[in-house]
Order: sequence, then structure tokens, then C-alpha cells
Amino acid sequence: MNIARESFIITFLVNYAMERKLFGTDGIRGKANEYPMTPEIALRLGKALATYLRKKKPSKKIKILIGKDTRLSGYMLESALESGIVAMGADVYLVGPMPTPAIAHLTKSINADAGIVISASHNPAQDNGIKIFDENGFKLTDEEEYKIEQLIFAEEINGRNIGKAFRIDDAKGRYIEFAKATINNQSLEGIKIVLDCANGAAYHIAPPIFAELGAEVISINTNPNGLNINKNCGALHPEKMQEMVKQCKADIGFAFDGDADRLVVCDESGKIIEGEFILGLLAKWFKENGMLRNNTLVTTMQSNLALDEFLNKEGIKVVRTAVGDRYVLQEMLRGNYSLGGESSGHIIFADYATTGDGIISALQIMRILKLSKRKISELAYLFDLYPQIKINLPVKEKVPIKELKLVTEKIKEIENSLNNKGRVFVRYSGTEKKVRILVEGNCAKNELENYAQSIAEAFKEEGIV
Repeated sequence: MNIARESFIITFLVNYAMERKLFGTDGIRGKANEYPMTPEIALRLGKALATYLRKKKPSKKIKILIGKDTRLSGYMLESALESGIVAMGADVYLVGPMPTPAIAHLTKSINADAGIVISASHNPAQDNGIKIFDENGFKLTDEEEYKIEQLIFAEEINGRNIGKAFRIDDAKGRYIEFAKATINNQSLEGIKIVLDCANGAAYHIAPPIFAELGAEVISINTNPNGLNINKNCGALHPEKMQEMVKQCKADIGFAFDGDADRLVVCDESGKIIEGEFILGLLAKWFKENGMLRNNTLVTTMQSNLALDEFLNKEGIKVVRTAVGDRYVLQEMLRGNYSLGGESSGHIIFADYATTGDGIISALQIMRILKLSKRKISELAYLFDLYPQIKINLPVKEKVPIKELKLVTEKIKEIENSLNNKGRVFVRYSGTEKKVRILVEGNCAKNELENYAQSIAEAFKEEGIV
């Protein structure tokens, strides 16, 4: 082994030991051109994925689909992944900028062995990420990711054959027709909508879908330049969408994030509709129309407890999971449920998709709006939410919370004070070096604020903030 090669491997192994692993709760993510989002890692990931799939299917010609959002760094990572894959004798199918759920669908549609999405979702343009779907359009399991990681950090990965790269020119049209079919091409005539595409992957997909179904569409943030994705727009910054709804007297507004797997909704007055209301509306409508399998909604620990109370009165059971749409989906598959999602806007319709899909979510809401002939404000606000306080703190390292004595004691003390009238939920972010604190209860908001701040102070006293 030459010195440069040895240094290269040692650098990888040192970083691996520091980071523990590449994959987080939603693929690999970081700042573009910094570890681990470098072309070197992407190249090795491409080689490792192709090797892993070839071992699973030794007699098959491996096909891997690659899509991305509109970040400038997507070109760099796409080229590196493509090179790694074809170097191992597998073929690559490129579709360019496409929503994450579209890649999941197209992976199945073209009978690929895996699909890759190059995106950091709602993060700013300087970040990027890589997510992988299996042949059925599902995100990889922890075990599969671990096996691929082992191959990434193997000393050598060499292929005997060389694959080819192809471009699928009609990928956009395929997904548009698929999305419209999820509401049976229901006419949306007479409804005026505002679409905020976040200068991301939805910019050339969402507007024609709704326009072709007859809606009057006002599109904003549809001019990506590689650097403006999610910048003061989209699901994290829906203010312009809200203003446009009021200004244009639209019936509803939808804001997507960079890869369009997430949706934020506002009513005709420009008021943001909390995710719990959207989940409640969908669950109720699905049950009334015989579409809610086992009369159950799957959501996460993050969702407001008032949602559970409302749905229980409607004869709908709520099952909760860890935070992350992959965990929601796992529970949906386990229990044969048809609807699940997070209050942040990731909603999964198991009859149509294998991951959260902002465009399909918007279509389902539009169908309800059209068939009910009522305003969204008359449909959505079905119950009162419990007050919640959320604090996000940057941390130096993610020490297991159970090992932080001051923090665990403070959480227990607050839980005793709430006395079954609320809850405390503390977790580390799966994509950033942050701890997320949530305190919720049927009590005064300033009381909850004091509880949340006291937990934040305990983290500071532990020395990791």
C-alpha cells in the first residue's frame, strides 16, 4: 500500500471512530465538501452499495437509480456516486432534480435494485445528504446501513467489470401521472392555491400536477440557482406563501421543503394549520370513507396529546413511534395501517407511497376540500391543542441522556409536577448536533416555559452545551 493510500484509509478510519457511523436517522448528512459529504466518501459509498447489492443478487445485473434536489453540490456528489457504482460493474439511471418520494416510486417503477437521493431536505444549501431506498422503495434498515458502512471502510473495493450510466428523460412525467392517480385524477376546478416550492425539487413537478387537475395555481420560489434552496422560503419559512394566499385571495397554501417530502399548509386567511390538525382531518376523512385500515393513525412522540384525545372520540386509535418517518412507516407495515405521519409535515399514505410525500399529501387535502365544498378553516380546526414549549440547543457531543444525572433528575421532577397532565420529551436530533426539548401540558404556558428552560439549564450544567 502506498503512503497516500494508507493516509487516505487512516483518515477515514479516524473520522469513522469519531463519528461512530456515517448513517444517521435519515441517511448521511453534513456540510458539502466536508466529511462525510465529500466526493471521496460518495465514491466509496457508490462502490460499497453496488458491492452489497451484487452479493445479495450475484446473478443479476445491478441497477441503481440516482436523483437529487437543486443544491449546487448535488452535481459533485452525483458524479462521485455514479463513478463508484459503474466501477463495480453496476448500471446507473439518472433522473436529475426530483422529489425524494418520486425517487422511491421510480425505483420500483423501473425495477431498480436501489434508489439514491442526494438531498439535505429542509437544511440550507451549504448542506447535503444521501438517502438510499431498497428495491421496494423503502428506506434501508439500520442493519443494511451498517453492512454498507463496513464495505465503505474496507481497505479495498475493486470491481472486475464496468457498468453504464443512462438518463431517464421521462421521469418527471411518470411521477406526475402517478401522483394525480392517487386521487383518481379528481378535478380541482374552482380552487385557487398557492404553491411554495422552496426553490427545490418540487419546482418543476408540483405546479403542473395541480394545474393539470384544473386548480388555479400561483407558484412561488420556482427558480432554483443551486444556492437558494430553502432560503427564506418553503416549509421552514412559509411567510411569503402566507402573504400570497391573502394577497391573491387563494383558498389554501402549500409549502414544500427542499426535497418535497414535507408539507406545511395555511388556510385562506394565511394562518398556518398545525400538523396535528392536518393529521386529524385526514384520519377522520379516511375513516369516514373506509380508507383508514384498522381505524388507526400512526404518529410520533412529538405530536400533541390533544390529537389522541380527539381521534379516540372519533373511534380512531393512535399508535406512537420514535421521531422519524422511517419509524412511522415501520409501524404502519407491522400493523397493516394505511395512514401515518409527523406533525412536522411528513405524511405517509401506505396505499400510494413508501415514504413521506408532500405533493401527495397536498393532493389528498385538495380532494377533501373539493368534495366537501367547504373552506379549509371550517374543516381543519377540530380540537384545541395543548400548549407546547420547544427548545433546540446545539451540543458539543451527544452523550446518552440517561447518563446525564442532572438532566434526568430534572426531567423526573417536572414529570412529577405535571402529574399526568402533560409530558416531557427530550431527544437528540438525528441530523444535527442539537438536543430537542419539548414540554407539553394542560397548564399555563409560562409554567411550561419555566420547565423547558430548567431542562436547558441542566444540559448547560452538564457541560455539553
